[in-house]
Amino acid sequence: MINRLKVYSLCLLLSFFILIARLFYWQIYKGKGLSAQARVQYQSGYALLAPRGNILAADSTWLSASGKSWLVYGVPPDLKKGSKKTAETLAPFFVEDEDKTSLLSEIDRINELLSKGGIQWTPLRTKVSDETKQNIEKLNLKGIGFEFQETRIYPEASSGAHLLGFVGKNNEGQDEGYFGLEGFYDKTLTGKPGFITRDSDASGAPIILGAFREMSAIGGVNLLTHIDKTVQLTLDKKLKHGIEKYGALAGSAIVMNPKNGGILGMSSFPSYDPQKYWEYGDQFFNNPTIFSSFEPGSIFKVLIMAAGLDSGVINPDTKCDSCFGPLKIDKYFIETWNNEYYPESTMTDVIVHSDNVGMAYVGQKLGQEKMFDYLNSFGIGQNTGIDLQGEISPKLREKGSWGNIDVATASFGQGVATTPIQMLRAVAAIANKGRIITPQVVDKIIGEGWEEDIKEKDGGRVISEKAANEMTQMMVEAAKKGEAKWTNIGGFKVAGKTGTAQIPIAGHYDEEKTNASFIGFAPYDNPKFIMIVTLQEPSSSPWASETAAPLWYSIAVDLFNYFGIQPDN
Repeated sequence: MINRLKVYSLCLLLSFFILIARLFYWQIYKGKGLSAQARVQYQSGYALLAPRGNILAADSTWLSASGKSWLVYGVPPDLKKGSKKTAETLAPFFVEDEDKTSLLSEIDRINELLSKGGIQWTPLRTKVSDETKQNIEKLNLKGIGFEFQETRIYPEASSGAHLLGFVGKNNEGQDEGYFGLEGFYDKTLTGKPGFITRDSDASGAPIILGAFREMSAIGGVNLLTHIDKTVQLTLDKKLKHGIEKYGALAGSAIVMNPKNGGILGMSSFPSYDPQKYWEYGDQFFNNPTIFSSFEPGSIFKVLIMAAGLDSGVINPDTKCDSCFGPLKIDKYFIETWNNEYYPESTMTDVIVHSDNVGMAYVGQKLGQEKMFDYLNSFGIGQNTGIDLQGEISPKLREKGSWGNIDVATASFGQGVATTPIQMLRAVAAIANKGRIITPQVVDKIIGEGWEEDIKEKDGGRVISEKAANEMTQMMVEAAKKGEAKWTNIGGFKVAGKTGTAQIPIAGHYDEEKTNASFIGFAPYDNPKFIMIVTLQEPSSSPWASETAAPLWYSIAVDLFNYFGIQPDN
């Protein structure tokens, strides 16, 4: 009897320990997981989408905005027609091209997705328009549903594509901005999603006295830019026509307010449609105005001459004592672009004639150290800091490593590389009475009930106001009397300079292919705008005076009218 009681006691004790162990396992070890599963059974919830901020032109109209689209999904077990029939019904709504091959390919794609075993929910097509959704809904297809998605709308299509960038998908499948403003301001434009959770009964209906929690979505803020739509559309139209007219491989143009650095327009071709970015190769996405480097040629001369004026080594009336013929430096000969020479040329004459020998004379007067310091102050070899994703900067030769021939060739824009935006910023310092300004696209950041001004970034004085005025007058004479004088519009106050640069290939310069450019500002005594135009390898003529200069003036005529700039006479 006693033994039997001991056995019962032992069993009871063992049972007690097993019960404690199981309770510990379920309540402690598995507690969090079971609680989560329980919550799923009686709690329901969904995310609240946060709209992406808009990008606005200076007049507050849209350049890029958020729109409504839909994800089309299928639930294979609920399909009444079967995967093949359903695919044949849906495919025509998803194919823009009407050719049979594209249609059959789309049918096969949808059928494959719907035929996979064990899948309860599968996405079939993203970014479907509201109109397409409504047309599909009219068919009452069982097992086909829709889920709201945000899409990006670009009302002006490809206009300013390089400037704006686009919204694509990151590695997690989330929307993310790439290139241009969309990339640079991605975190600013991206909203913070919210969510709602609530207690529900077995049928999914909300429990009135149950728990309810909501965190509101915070939409992204808007960007108000300096971009003027009239200027932008003018650039797009004229640049595209100019590239075709002069047979260039590519081209770009930028218009900026030299007083505050505001970018009024920026255009490059070839371009792409940010609404359908996936149809283009990666080579289309980089913005040539901030990404592509080139040897600037003669437009670079205004920076070297301005440095010479500011440092006091020359003045506008200084005569060049080596301009009577080719200049020998070491084993090299410096020649003029047209093999014409002007003995006793003044510095103004050197700019008007775009005289390489005369510029080498200025370079020798400056010397390598002063030349480097001035170019560095003008921002050559550095990023400008413009608020666009993708800016690069070719490096400037290190200080102290410049030989005599390097100083000479740099003085007329060879052996150095810049980007169009670097040149625009540097020459804008001359237009802005010697002070350099950082280019900027965005003027204000606007949230709900608040806004923040993006202050202009003054980089300080590069040259004196006196030197800037003297250089401006030289550029005025170059516009009136230089090799592009036939394009000058009488009466309008234009300060400008052409640039024709041979293209370096495999250690030498191509004798036929050139990059042509023209940079100028108007009115020169109170500039409303500064503009640079570049053409890559124009085939109609290698000279900027016959390609980039007339294109610049073609655009300028429209800008004169738009800005109300009147001729003197």
